[in-house]
Amino acid sequence: MLSQLWPALRINIFLMILLGVGYPLAVTGVSQLAFPHQANGSLITRNGQVVGSELIGQNFTKPEYFQPRPSAAGNDGYDPTASGGSNYGPTNQKLIDRVKASVAKFHKDNPDYQGPIPADLLTASGSGLDPDISPAAAEYQLARVARARGLAPERVRIHITAHTRLRHWGIFGEPRVNVLELNLALDADR
Repeated sequence: MLSQLWPALRINIFLMILLGVGYPLAVTGVSQLAFPHQANGSLITRNGQVVGSELIGQNFTKPEYFQPRPSAAGNDGYDPTASGGSNYGPTNQKLIDRVKASVAKFHKDNPDYQGPIPADLLTASGSGLDPDISPAAAEYQLARVARARGLAPERVRIHITAHTRLRHWGIFGEPRVNVLELNLALDADR
């Protein structure tokens, strides 16, 4: 029996080292060489300081900033360690109340706007950390941001257009605007 256990134990140790240590190190090494920015979290730095990631939404509340989608991640939202949606169904009263609060906040922050509000400004994404909004959602916030910054709306619109990412390969996904990158570009425009 020991003659059968020893080879099994050796192959088990070998596979543990190969697949538990060797493979992850190889994949990490290839990732660092081929895609260093993405492998390190797609971090955005300004003046040597990390200000965020292209992949994780942040909460902006000041009127001079474009605001992201609502977040259900964590107790106060935008918690990257608690990624996940609320999982509330369309008839859930908590979801209805949260969307009504988002509508009221939008109208308070954007008093000049009349018309339908883009859904991505009222509902959280599946992860609760979506860093992007639709170009329409950015356009609906344009007047408030331009007024708060003392800029002409056309100048702010140029930034929205410059930071709009189109569909991947022309077919995958939807056009989107990264809120953090747009706000940083506006800060640099002072």
